[in-house]
Amino acid sequence: MTGQDTGSNGVEQPKGAHSASLRCHLAEQLFIDLPELTEDMDSRPEAGEPALDFIARLVVSPTPEEAVTFTAQVFTRRVAIWWGHECLRYLEELLDPLDLEMMALCAAWVATPDESNRRHVAMAAESCATRSPGVWLAMAAGWTGGSLAPPEASVVAPPRFLTGRGVNAAVLSALARGKRAHRQETLETFIAMAHDLV
Repeated sequence: MTGQDTGSNGVEQPKGAHSASLRCHLAEQLFIDLPELTEDMDSRPEAGEPALDFIARLVVSPTPEEAVTFTAQVFTRRVAIWWGHECLRYLEELLDPLDLEMMALCAAWVATPDESNRRHVAMAAESCATRSPGVWLAMAAGWTGGSLAPPEASVVAPPRFLTGRGVNAAVLSALARGKRAHRQETLETFIAMAHDLV
C-alpha cells in the first residue's frame, strides 16, 4: 500500500482524499468544524496536513492516545461506531458479558442505522449502572440522533462531537485494561484498522 489514491485525472492523491468515511480530508478542518476537539487534545495539525498523516504522526508522539481521540472524531458517525466496535472486539478477552451485549446492539445499528435501532441501543446504554467500554460505545451510538431532552420537551439534538467522545472513551477505557507493555502495539493496530476503513 502506497497510501495514495489515484484521481480521475490519473494523478496520485493522498489516501482518504475523497473517502466517504472521513468527515474531512484536512486535519485542521476538523478542528474548525468541531472546536470542542481543542478541549480533548493538546496536539495540533500543521497547515494543510492530511488527516491520515496527522493520525500517523500522533500515534508515534509522546501522547499516542490522541490518535484515537482524533480518529474517533474524523470518521463519520456510523464508521466511527464500527471502528470502535472492531477495536473492542480486538480486546474481547478483556471485556465482560455486558460489553459484548452492548457491542452486539451497536453492530445491529451499524448494519441498519435506523431510528428504531438507535433508540434500542440508547435505552440499553442508559439503563446500565456502569460506564464500561461496551456501554460507552452504545452511548456513542445513541448520540447519533434523537434528542437529549425528556420526551415531553422540545427536541435537543446531540452535538456532533458527542458520538466521537463516546467512541474515544470506549476505545481508551478498553485499552487501559490491557498490559501497559502492549499498549503502543495495540494502538498501532487500532490505527491500522482505521486505515482499512478509509
